[in-house]
Parts: sequence; C-alpha cells; structure tokens
Amino acid sequence: MNIVLDAMGGDNAPEEIVKGAVEACKLDNTFNLTLVGKKNLIEKELKKYNNYKKERIQIESATEVITMNDSPAKALRRKKDSSLAIGSNLIKEKKGDAFISAGNTGAVMAAGLFNIGRLSGIKRPSISTVFPAKGGQTLLMDAGANTDSKPENLHQFAIMGQIYSKKILNVSNPKIGLLSIGEEKKKGNKLVKETYQLLENDERLNFIGNVEGRDIFKDNCDIVICDGFVGNVVLKTTEGVASFVFDILKDTLTKDLRAKIGAGILKPYLKDMKDRLDYSKYGGAPLLGINGIVIISHGSSNSTAIANAIKVARNAINNNIVELIEDEINRDGE
Repeated sequence: MNIVLDAMGGDNAPEEIVKGAVEACKLDNTFNLTLVGKKNLIEKELKKYNNYKKERIQIESATEVITMNDSPAKALRRKKDSSLAIGSNLIKEKKGDAFISAGNTGAVMAAGLFNIGRLSGIKRPSISTVFPAKGGQTLLMDAGANTDSKPENLHQFAIMGQIYSKKILNVSNPKIGLLSIGEEKKKGNKLVKETYQLLENDERLNFIGNVEGRDIFKDNCDIVICDGFVGNVVLKTTEGVASFVFDILKDTLTKDLRAKIGAGILKPYLKDMKDRLDYSKYGGAPLLGINGIVIISHGSSNSTAIANAIKVARNAINNNIVELIEDEINRDGE
C-alpha cells in the first residue's frame, strides 16, 4: 500500500506534512508513503527525524507549487510540475493507492476530476465532511464540491455517504436526513422537494426525511445530504461559531483573578470540549465519486491532522471504498 502526500500543500507545508508522515509511520507499519514536492525542502525536514524506517518514505520531485491564491483549473493546466498535479497523476497511473493534500481545495478537486477522473456512473463527486455530534459524529455531503446540484446528484451523495458511513465510520445502518428549512415533507425549495422523492423511493437507503441545521450536531441522523453551496456555508459558519465561542471563553476566563481560578478548575473539562471540536482528529474530507481515494485536508492542518488523514486513507483502501461505491451506483443501472 502506497499513500501519496502533497508535501507542499497547506499553510504549514512542508514542515507539518513531513512531521505527520513520520508520526503516521511510527504508529502503523502497513503502508509506505510518497512525499511529492521540492526535494531539498522535504529532505531538510526528514533529517530532523531518526526514529522511523527511512525506506518507507520516498520522495517524488516537483518543482512547482499551486498556492491558495491560484485559480484552480488554470493552475493545474499551467503548473504541470506542481506537487498537486504530479501527486494526483501518480494515482491515475496506479503508482499510489490514495492521495492527500492540504492545499488549494479547488485545485485538489480539479486534479481529482481531470487527472484521476470520476467513477463510472457518478455524475458529480462530493466532499464528505465529518461534524462532531452529541453522541458521536455526523457526515455531511456535499461540503463544497458542487455549487449547483440536481436531485440525482444528491441521491448519489446519499448512496456514497451510506457506504462510507458503514465502512469507515462503523455505523451499521446509518440514518440519512435531507437538509431543509423544516422537517415537514413539503418544506424546502424545488431541489429539496425533488430530492426527497428520490431518497424516499430508494429502498436501499435508511431515509428519515427532512432535517434542520441544528440536527447536524444532535443524534437525529448519521448523514446529512445537501448541495455543495449550502454545505460549504454550513461548514464555514460552524468553523466561525466554534472560533467565536472559544474567543469568548478565553476573554471571560482571563478577565480577573476569580475568573482565572475558575478556569484552573475547569481546565480538564475545557480541554475535553476542545478535543471534541478539534478538526485535526478527523484528518480530512474524502472526495467521494473519484476513481481513486482523494483526501482533502484543512489548509491549516498540523502534523496530527496529516497523520489522521493517512489513517483515513488507509481505512478507505482496506475497505475498497472506491469499488463498493462504483458497484452500488451502477447496481440498478443508474
């Protein structure tokens, strides 16, 4: 098993990418890694570590970098020697089993679509993001791969999400909800109403009906389906609210001596709260529907997030996620 990492992608590249790769190797010996990027910079980082099997990490040279400010499709065409382009091509050429990048999300999606390609029968891929919930976690699809979607796209998202939830998140019979402005069947826009019918009529799915935004963080459902525009707004809003809440807590618990004493007492509980909301433990968001495993990590990913992204990729490989999705999508001739 060979997992390919974009060593130049993200705000903390290549330092945290390389560190995460080494950490992952120390925790698990079932895979090898290929780091793609500027060879001299990657070698410089690897020299900081000695307690890992060096033969398990290879370097694939790439002289260019696609930045966060680059136009995704244009950059992919023009920067053919970028770490992102070369890394995704390794998957297309079957020289790697999964590709991980914390770089430009749009460019990662473009590389998945144009370099690796969609699975047979898939009309649109979906970014699948895990949110913390009261009793565990909730998978949201789509988190931003498609700003405009059709009902059949959301139907396919539900099928892919069900497979991923079963195999990777270990939910035996995931409950699927459709994100809307109310729980009633008649609520929602045209897209939601038409999608509702498709999900309700598919006996393969454990569809529970419409859900609201607040249900993402409860135990009402395991998978929430929406179009990418709405999903990305949900994602960015949630990140903003979480940051806002922690800023308020920090200001409140440090404003005077009594507050600081209280903060000391609450410290272990606050740490537990922070850990539950920490994006790094989820590693990254799979781009499902691509003819290969592609994991999109957060742009600010640290070494822990990268190590966990590698774990997600390994599990997806071991569970044959790509093959299962293709078989299920085409099972009824769609």
